[in-house]
Amino acid sequence: MIKPRYRIDASRIPGAGRGLFLEEAVPRGAVVIAPDAIDRTWSWAEIAARTDAADALAASVRWFEDRYTVSLDWPDECFVNHDFAPTGLWHLGFVFAARDLAAGDELTVDYRHLLGPGQRETFDDARSGRPIVGLPWDEALRASTRALAELLG
Repeated sequence: MIKPRYRIDASRIPGAGRGLFLEEAVPRGAVVIAPDAIDRTWSWAEIAARTDAADALAASVRWFEDRYTVSLDWPDECFVNHDFAPTGLWHLGFVFAARDLAAGDELTVDYRHLLGPGQRETFDDARSGRPIVGLPWDEALRASTRALAELLG
């Protein structure tokens, strides 16, 4: 569920296609996206064993440990693009505003938190050219927990 009003439009990130843009201001630390309609999670091995594994891997997001959701219907949340200096903080399926966000800002997250450990994204970071590689679960959880604690004071 995307809480503020938003629109899907051409991303400002080179090569990213479309992105999710806020249509209203959101204060630092506020929930921008909250999980909803999650009927099941899959292990990495279960996704890899699917007959549509390539499509499923591209549409998967790590929620915790070795548990992923697969959204082959590509809901609007899928238009949140990657950035190493994101406007949103991914933490256990929630996306929090990483700073005060203005209407018109593109919502981004660091995909390293969403990928499997060591999983390399099929593209590199548009701004730096660096590869985007999934963090180990414990490292991702520690980093997002610290960042969230800083956001909330």
